[in-house]
This record gives sequence, structure tokens and C-alpha cells, in this order.
Amino acid sequence: MPTLFDNFTLKGITLRNRIAVSPMCQYMSQDGVANDWHQVHYTSLARGGAGLVIVEATAVSPEGRITWADAGLWNDKQASALAPIVQAMKHWGAVPGIQLAHAGRKASANRPWEGDDHIPAGQPNSWMPLAPSPVAFGANLPRVPQEMTLTDIARVQADTVRAVERARDVGFEWLQLHFAHGYLAQNFWSPYSNLRQDHYGGSAENRGRYLLETLTAARNVWPENLPLTVRFSVVEFAGNDESIIADSIALLKRMKQAGLDSVDVSIGFNTPSAQIPWGPNILGDIAARVLDETGLPGTTSWYIDGPAGANDLISSGKIDFATLGRPFLANPHWPYQAAKELLVSDAAQETLPAPYAHWLARYR
Repeated sequence: MPTLFDNFTLKGITLRNRIAVSPMCQYMSQDGVANDWHQVHYTSLARGGAGLVIVEATAVSPEGRITWADAGLWNDKQASALAPIVQAMKHWGAVPGIQLAHAGRKASANRPWEGDDHIPAGQPNSWMPLAPSPVAFGANLPRVPQEMTLTDIARVQADTVRAVERARDVGFEWLQLHFAHGYLAQNFWSPYSNLRQDHYGGSAENRGRYLLETLTAARNVWPENLPLTVRFSVVEFAGNDESIIADSIALLKRMKQAGLDSVDVSIGFNTPSAQIPWGPNILGDIAARVLDETGLPGTTSWYIDGPAGANDLISSGKIDFATLGRPFLANPHWPYQAAKELLVSDAAQETLPAPYAHWLARYR
């Protein structure tokens, strides 16, 4: 069976190990443009030894940002700012990935450390959120979004295609569409947020239409030899879990037929009433079921239980690679830590750049 430090190949891309850095919002952009913060942040993650580094949720349109400080890819200036970041990640041996997103009804919020709540209408950095139905998330995000017209839906899908083209042209090699966490795509998929009466609402087939159409449109412009993936919330922990998981698996099978290459199995975060049973490897068994029943390779994240937990999930066949977020914020050289804990021979050389590996391997 494979281990955390074996290679992983998907389409024409090979990861040097099975460690991926999850897309983590930095909320440090200005007008969607990356800057020195992002250059240092992503270079350090790539230099730290991960096989795949996925750039944070990057909005496909201005109203698709979670906050005013989100990354964006709706114009060429934003693309140009990402180009040197992509090259740095490649230079240090990580496959450069990007997550494209639209925040839906969670848009127009303050940054997390400045309130993490909706900015009232009429205030600076405020705009009208869009969603499939005029249903507020609630809790700290009480604004009722504007219900999208068919024209709105077509525009956002076109915005997504243009963002995919820009991601392709600046050299990203792994594309992830954000179909999770209570943002726009999941607003369409979830019966908690989609109350539409047209062909985008009602049945599971209709609620999945926006996701399937968007994926298909992305596939049409994304290179066939590069992985097209989604982060998809297959469970909400808010009741009817079995039905939601089964419907999600059925939709993923349709996505696979449309060109989906891999899935990152995640949680909904689409209703504040969810009762999430937090614990080590919380999604391991659900991910194993999803990958087994769809035949898709994939991953999951959320409280993976350290290097041993990540390795066990992979060696037991539950997932193909492990995706981690906060451990990399605490230690960009987490792969080195993991290699040492798992007794990988030549751990430093396996995970670190030469100026670090030489000294850490010599004086152990």
C-alpha cells in the first residue's frame, strides 16, 4: 500500500509526495491583487516540502469575494501578480494549484479578525450578495441575498470560465473548483439554501445543475492533461445526512462523466444549526465511501490526526493523498516533521531545500 511519502500521479501531473496544502484564505489582497505577503507565504509552503500547494479561494468576480481583501482572478492585473508566485512554487518542487470560488450568500463580510460578519448595506466595502434563493445564512451573516436570475447564473459561469483560462495561462497545474462550505455552488446544491422552483431547484438533479454546468464549462477550457478537481461538501451534519451523502455521490458520478478527475471530500458549513462531531480524522470514513462508490481518486482534510493519521488514511486506502491547512501555518516544514515521525530515511533530504537539509541532516 502507498505511504505519505510515495509519489502520486494524476493525469499528467506527479506530486513528489502525498502531502497537499489546503487552500487557506489570507484576506490580504487589495482589489483582488496578490502582493508580497502572498509571494512569501506560498513560496515558504512550496519550499517546505509539500507535493501540492493550492492557492486560497480566489474569486471569479468582485461580488464573489468573501471579504473586500480576498484574492481575485477576474482581470489580467490579478493574473500577472500570480505569475511569479506560480513560478516560485514550481521552482521549489511543489505543484501549483488554485481554488476558484464565488462566495454566494456569505459574501460582503468583514475579515475574520475584524468581525467575520456581514458589512451592512451602504457602508464601505459592502455589496449585495448573490445566491440561488433569497435565504440568509443567519447567525453572524444575516443579510438576505439577491436571488439570481438566469442571466446572473450565466454571467457567473462565464466569469468562472475566464478565471480558469487565466489560471491556465499563468501556469497553474491543478485546478480546484470550490463547491463547498456554504458558498455559491453549495448554495445551489443544498436544500437548506436552494428554494428555487425552476430547473435549478427542487430535485437533486436540478440542484446539481449549476455545479455540473460549471464543471463542464471549466473542463472545456482547462487542459486535458491537467487535473480538474472539486472541493465538495458531501455532508452537512444538520439532519438527513445519509440522503445528502447518497445524492452527493450520485452527482459526483455525473461530474466524473463530465471530466472530473478528483474530489476533496468536505463538510457543508451551509447552516449555523449544523452539529459537526469534531474529532480526529472526522471525514476519513465518509471520504473512503465517496471515493469507493464514485471510483474517483481524492483526499480530505479537517483534523487529520498528525503524520501517523495522514499516513494511516493513505495506507489503508481511504484516501489517495492528505490535505492539511493549519498544521502548515504552524510549521511550513510540516513534511520534515512528518518524515521524522514516520522514520523516513534521509528525512531532511526528502523534504527540505539543500541549505536546510545539509545542516539538519548533519547535526541530528
